[in-house]
Formats: sequence, structure tokens, C-alpha cells
Amino acid sequence: MVKPNWDTEELIENWTLLPTELELVRNKVGGNQIGFALFLKHFQIFTYFPDEKSSIPQIIISYIANQLQIPESSYSDYDWQGRTAKVYRVEIRRLFNFRVATVQDSVEMSDWLIKEVLPHEQKFESLVESVYQRWRELQIEPPTSGRIERLIRSAISQYESEFCYHTLSALSKENLAKIDILLTTEHSENAEEKQDSLKLKTSEFAFLKTDPGPVGLESFLTEIEKLKRIRGIGLPLNLFEGISPKLIKTYRHRAATETPYLLRQHPPAIRYTLMAAFCIQRAQEITDNLIELLMSIIQRIGTRAERRINKELVSDFKEVTGKNNILFRIAEVAVAEPSGVIEKVIYPVVSQKTLRDLVAEYKATGTAYRQRVHTIMRSSFASHYRRLIPQLLEVLEFCSNNDIHRPVIQALELLKKYAQSKCRYYGNGESIPIDGVLKSGWKEILLEKDSDGKDRINRINYEISVLQALRERLSCKEIWVVGASRYGNPDHDLPTDFEQHRQVYYQALTLPLDVETFISNLQEQMAQGLEKLDKGMPKNQDVTIIGKKGQSFIRLSPIDPAPEPINLKQLKGEINRIWEHTNLLDILKETDLRVDFTHNFTSMGTREIIDRETLQKRLLLCLYGMGTNTGLKRINTGINGENYQDLLYVRRRYIHKDQLRSAIGDVINAIFSIRLSHIWGEGTTTCASDSKHFGAWDQNLLTQYHLRYGGRGVMIYWHVEKKSTCIYSQLKTCSSSEVAAMIEGVLRHCTNMNVQKNYVDSHGQSEVAFAFTHLLGFQLMPRLKRIKVQKLYRPYVGQSDAYPNLQPILTRPINWDLIRQQYDQMVKFTTALKLGTAETESILKRFSKNPFKHPTYLALLELGRVIKTIFLCQYLDSTEVRREVNEGLNVVERWNGVNDFIFYGKGGEFASNRLESQELSVLSLHLLQICLVYVNTLMIQSVLEQKHWQQKLTEVDKRAITPLIFSHVNPYGTFKLDLNERIAGLTQQLVA
Repeated sequence: MVKPNWDTEELIENWTLLPTELELVRNKVGGNQIGFALFLKHFQIFTYFPDEKSSIPQIIISYIANQLQIPESSYSDYDWQGRTAKVYRVEIRRLFNFRVATVQDSVEMSDWLIKEVLPHEQKFESLVESVYQRWRELQIEPPTSGRIERLIRSAISQYESEFCYHTLSALSKENLAKIDILLTTEHSENAEEKQDSLKLKTSEFAFLKTDPGPVGLESFLTEIEKLKRIRGIGLPLNLFEGISPKLIKTYRHRAATETPYLLRQHPPAIRYTLMAAFCIQRAQEITDNLIELLMSIIQRIGTRAERRINKELVSDFKEVTGKNNILFRIAEVAVAEPSGVIEKVIYPVVSQKTLRDLVAEYKATGTAYRQRVHTIMRSSFASHYRRLIPQLLEVLEFCSNNDIHRPVIQALELLKKYAQSKCRYYGNGESIPIDGVLKSGWKEILLEKDSDGKDRINRINYEISVLQALRERLSCKEIWVVGASRYGNPDHDLPTDFEQHRQVYYQALTLPLDVETFISNLQEQMAQGLEKLDKGMPKNQDVTIIGKKGQSFIRLSPIDPAPEPINLKQLKGEINRIWEHTNLLDILKETDLRVDFTHNFTSMGTREIIDRETLQKRLLLCLYGMGTNTGLKRINTGINGENYQDLLYVRRRYIHKDQLRSAIGDVINAIFSIRLSHIWGEGTTTCASDSKHFGAWDQNLLTQYHLRYGGRGVMIYWHVEKKSTCIYSQLKTCSSSEVAAMIEGVLRHCTNMNVQKNYVDSHGQSEVAFAFTHLLGFQLMPRLKRIKVQKLYRPYVGQSDAYPNLQPILTRPINWDLIRQQYDQMVKFTTALKLGTAETESILKRFSKNPFKHPTYLALLELGRVIKTIFLCQYLDSTEVRREVNEGLNVVERWNGVNDFIFYGKGGEFASNRLESQELSVLSLHLLQICLVYVNTLMIQSVLEQKHWQQKLTEVDKRAITPLIFSHVNPYGTFKLDLNERIAGLTQQLVA
């Protein structure tokens, strides 16, 4: 369908009639000219004719009519389905050498979909695009959109049917029997009950669906038990080889939403395919959870030991100054009187208290401190956590693609060999890896003397060291785990066909193939930026560069506040007067009636039995209950004909993360399309991103304690464009990378917005972030809190005297050779981010958490310094740039302020330990808030279209208008108070 809104540039580029085309059109008579012209240009752009006369937007009709110099009204007289129109279609097909699709073409298209596309792509919208592109390549005019939809759905049905029967045939009878055991719910009579009734036992399938509990040994052992049960089924390792992970994911979600009873009702091919997909993907998830638990446990052992020792030492610790002088004085008197008494010789020179402080400081900072920490760690590990080692090494297989980390793999093999042994030391003939396993400075702590006086390594001490080394390598994926997803083989993160399609990937990123071109452009930008900043410094009253005593600082004057808009308060008052006490639920309903975002929510099953109107009502209630955090039990109160079980069914079968994101995308695109440019300005290409802390239950892996906010919780990371529409949201832990979240949001927002600039706070930027954002094609614009310590790099070697006004804050030249050497690798990692073959945080961890500096990481650092220098030159030189960044971040702060107004239920705390429930709550909150933005946009435009408001509004007012207002909104519902009504069924009792 042709989009309704086209800007001037798009109209000129796509709908302008060329001289040869005008000549063809002029041969037509009267109103037929505009009809032929629309047919011609539409077919030229889309390679098919419009289905209906009304599908052409009025702005296109006007643009074509102006070119032909005929009135627009002539289009209304054109017979869309008449004989002349059919002749025109034939003429245009012949002009472009196209023909009409036949029945045989449709059959061949279906076969092509089944063989080439469906094994890799399942999203319906993407399939539609593929089909139209295929028709274009074959120079065939496609059938109507309705016939194409039926063709695609038929192909999907045929493909999935074949897929299910193929899966069933690949499973043995033993596999099928063990899957049946997972779905068994045994019945048992309970004689103690007053009435005979049957009790259902929890199935193993329900146990496998549970999320991991809090960090601890019990959660670790429980996850291992889940993994063992799945592996006990014995599914073939290559069962889904060559099948799209998206299809497997779809089957896995469908299985997870159904009860064992419903799964048992499916035909065998479907039932066993659903369960096989669930088990294979669930095994990957459990393996990832095991690694997360393992790393958290190892960190906890060390952190708790350090915290305990620090608490003991902090009371009596005092740093002693002049330690070298004290040592000299003690040595001097000791040499002078070697046989003297300490009390009479040393104490007069250095007091006993000073010596005591020296001892305390040494214990708190040196080997003695590490010894005490290790003692506590050893005690905790030996008495409790050591039980995890045999289980860990039994179920997980660790690998590495780098020989540098081979000692850790060998150490794990040694631990596995001695897992059941009760010996205190390893055998005399054992080769015990030391280098690359033990930290420097710890060898003397870990070594012990045996009965013969030989140095031996105690097994418990060595196991602790191996686990610490393992955690370090796992976090950067230098060691990976077989069967894991996030912690799997890092080589699979990168595109395997990069060398074959190198040129295509470079073009997709709009990067030059020649590295010298890439470097020369950057050098030119650096030189221009530094030169402009240097020349402007004498007149720049807001920036001062201070250099003294070998140190240099940048001092930046605060930005003057913008003038307060004079008419916005009246605008809010007018909206309050017209739409006072508008229910938030009505805002959600109104948005859906206009946008129809609920069409994205389809059943995970093969058929739907609820009529669409009832389903729409229940969907809105579920989304409102989750988005306000009031829950499904409370939201159905007072809604006739609805109950908790109905809402719970809809929530489980219809509402999932991907569907919610699609609904959010529909509303966001609708906001962009309804905006009036004379009020909101032209289309925006900038957004700001920041996180907000929410309280959450802590019996899960996601919730963490946050020192800044003083409590346990999670973070939601928002991407909000400059007119207050949030285009993406992410649920993340408090300690996870904001840089990764920033990049992820720009790449995955799935709206019509093209992000060219992204404003972030200090936590959302780093030198690697500057590098990746430049390679990905958008500009990172942070507000740097520690601006005073920033440095500018030089573009060329041998220009130490250049830029005299910037000398105190200039540092070394950029190492361009490093960028030259690693240019191809940097583009390869950037392509992985763009394609989504690896998680953004996973790739960043490979660099930032790796103690062995990767050459590509060093090159990214150099590139990041280049881009950061260019940005800092703009930031320091221009007050407008600094104000732009500040205003952008104020928008996301305003968005955060509205969160509490909407997400008010249960004190604004996520009252669930399930990751899925938390994610759905976040996305429902996002949906509710952009629905508020959508309706407020319509309300504001409705008010401002009045003539007296058009004259009253100033440019300052227009810049400050925001749809994030809520004083006219009632989020709580309607309360009834009738003094004549009483609660039925209560015993009457008089009050004395």
C-alpha cells in the first residue's frame, strides 16, 4: 500500500514525470491523462498497479495534476476499472516488458518460497517483500494482494507440515517415549481429603519452563538438573540443521504457552516437533543461565570475603606517611646499636603507635591482606560452593579458539579428573598448569609445604584460582561453552560469508572499500575541527583552557536557560477544559480503533476460536493491566462479561514480546504520520537514550542491588526522539553496558525513523562506542560530565606547534597504521552488529573484559579517539551543539517522569521473578505511554488548528510543545459511591 505522507524530496524523486513519460501522457484525452500518469508511475515504483482508486494519497494526485496542468477533480471522473484503464495497463506492461502472472507462476512461486525462503525467514511482512521482489526480478506483474496473502499462507502451511513430518521421522521410539514422560501428569487419590478428588502432579515440562532462582548453589544445582533431564531425551544434535532459528523459536514459544494436556491433544507430528524445538532451545537458555550463575557465584565468593575483611580493617586502618624516612631511621639506629633493646633504641625514634599503624596498613594493602581474603574465600568455598565443581564439569564442555587460554582448559581437565578424589594434593606426576591460571602475586599464598617440606598446591586453593580464571575468560568469550547461545562459539558471531560478500557489506554500511580514502576523510575532518576550534578560542567566552603545573583542564560555562514559553500553560489549560478526566484505558482504546495495533496479536496456536471483537477487548484489558502494573486480577473488576481466567488465557496465548514490539512500531509510525509539520517541524532524525531504575523482586538473575538508587531492581533503557516519542525500550540489569543498549536500540527500533544522531549521558559513551557508531552510520553526541579532563588527539605526526590555543589539552597523534591494519576486521565486527548475528553486549565484552588486548580492540580505540576529537571540537566550539545535546537529554528525562504516573501499581515495582513477565510489563508500559503521546498529539493539533491559537503561538512556544502531558488523564479508573448500596451477605451487627 502506498504510504499516505510524502515530503517534497520524495515526491520529486519518485513521482516526477520525465519528458518521454510526459509525451506518452499527453497522447491521452482529458481525465485519462492523470489516470494513465498515476498507473505509469505507480507501476514504475512498485511493479504492480494499485488495487483501489482510494489507495492513491491526495498529495500524489495533486503533484501529478500540477505537472500536467489539469485540475485535480478530473481524477474523480476517471473510470478505474473501465475498458480504457485495462488498455492502459496492457500498454504499460508492454512498455516495461512485463506480463501478467499465471496459475503456473503462482505454483512456481509457492515452490520457490518453500525451498529457498521459508527455511530462513518466517516473518509474514518479510515474506511479502520477498515475493514482490521475486515477481520484479522475473518481470511478472503479481496478482492482487489478497491472492498473494493466500499464496504465502498456503506455502507456510505446506512447509510447516513437511517440517513436522520430517522432524517426527528423525526421532527414535526412545526419544518419543521420553518426551511423553515430560508431558505426563500422574493422578493420585488423596485419602485425607474429605471429598474424593484427583490431584495433578506437576509435570517435568512445567519444571523445565521455570526461570532460575537467585544467585546461589541451590539455583545452580536446579539448573543442572533441568539440563540433565533435557539431555536425557537424547535428541539428535543435527535435528534442526539448516532450519531457520526463527521457526524453531516460534515452535518453542508455542509449546511454552500450552499446558501438557493441550500438547497431548495435538497430532504426533506437531506434538513432537513442538517439544523438540522447546527442548533444544531451552537447553541453550539453561546453559547460558548456568554460566551466568557460575560467574555470579565466583564473583560473590571474592566480593563477600573482601567486604568482610575490609569491615574488620576499616576501624583500625590509618595510612602512614613518610614510610621511607621511617625505615631509614629504624635502619640507622639498628646498625648503630645492634645489641640494643627495641624499647630503648627504636621506640624513641619511631613510636610504638606508628609501628602498629604500619603493620595494620601492610595487612590492609599487601600480601597479608590477600592472604586474609583468600582464607575467607577458601572457607566459604570448601564448606559450601565446592559441591558445584563435579556437577559443572560433568554437564558443561569448555573450549577455546586461542592457544593462549589453553592452560585454563587443561586446568579444568585436571579438576574433572580429580572431581571425586579426596586427596588434599594432586599426584606427584601430575602436570599442573600455573602460568595463565594463577594471578600474579598469588603463587606464594597458594603454595603449601607437605610433610616432606616440598612445595605443593592445595587442591581447594587451586580450584578457586581456576574458577576465577574461568570467569575472567568466559566474560570475554575467550573460553566458550558447547551448547550455549550467548556464551557459545565466538566465531559464529561474525558473518561467515564476509569474504565472499565483502563489497556488499561495505556498501550496506556506506563505507569506502579503500582504507586510505577512509583515513584521509577522517584526517581532513580532524584538521578542520581543530583549526576551527583553535581560531575561535580567543572569542569563545564559554570555554576556558587552563594549563598549570603539568596539568590541564577545560572549564565550560553553564548554558543559559531558554526563555519560558508564555502560551504553553494556556494550551494545557485548554486541553484540561475540553478533555478533563480522560481515562487512560479510553486513550488505549482510541489509539487501537484508529491504528488497529491489536491485529499484531495472533494466537500461538494454529487457529483462533475467540471472535475478534471479544479478543480485542480482552487484549486491551491485559495490556492495560500489565502496563499500569495493576495486574490482570484487578483490571477485570467492573468489566462486564470478563473474568481473570479469560484474561489469563489471552495473555498466555496471544501476547508475546515480538508481537508487542510490532504493535509499538505501528503506533510510533502512526504518530509520525499524523504530525502536522507547521506545528512539530519536519521529520526528526535524532533521539536521546537513557535508563531509569525500577524496583523488582530479587529471586531471579536479572535483579541487582544498585548503590546509587539504594535498592534492588532493574533498569529500563529508553530511546526517545526529540518530540517525545519513545522508539525502543530494553530491560537490562543495573550493571550491564549502557553503550551496548544504546547501539542495540538504534539498530533494532523497527520504526520508520532514520536515526542520524543519538544523545547520551556520560555512561552511554566510550571510545569504542564512538568508533562503532561512526562505522554504523550515526553520530554519537554525549553530555560529558568530566569534560575538564578530556584531551584532543592530533591528526598528523610532526605538528607539535600546530593549534597554539589548544596546546594544554592536545596529546599524541593518532596511530593510523593500527587503523589501516584492522580496518577490515572492524568492518566485520560492525557487520555482525548490523545483521544481529551477535548481541551487542557480547561483542563489547569480548573487547572490554579481555585482559589480553585484541588488536581490533586497539584499532577501535584509536578510531574512537578520532571521532571523539571531532565531536569535542564541535561541542566546545558551538553553544548550539551543547544546547542541542542538553535539550535532547531533557526529553528522555521528561519521558522517565511520566513512567511513574502510568506504572503506578504495586508501588511501581516489578512483582514477578519471571523474565518474560518483566519484559511484557516493560513493553506494555511503553505501548501505553506512546498511546498517550498519540492521543495527546491529536488533542494538541485539534486545539492549535483554531485561528486564534495560530496567531497566538510563537516559535519559542512551538519548540517547547510536548505531547507528554497528563494532567487531563485519569489512570486509575472510575469509582462508584452509593450510600444506599450495602455489601451483600454480611451479618448485621449493631455498634454500641
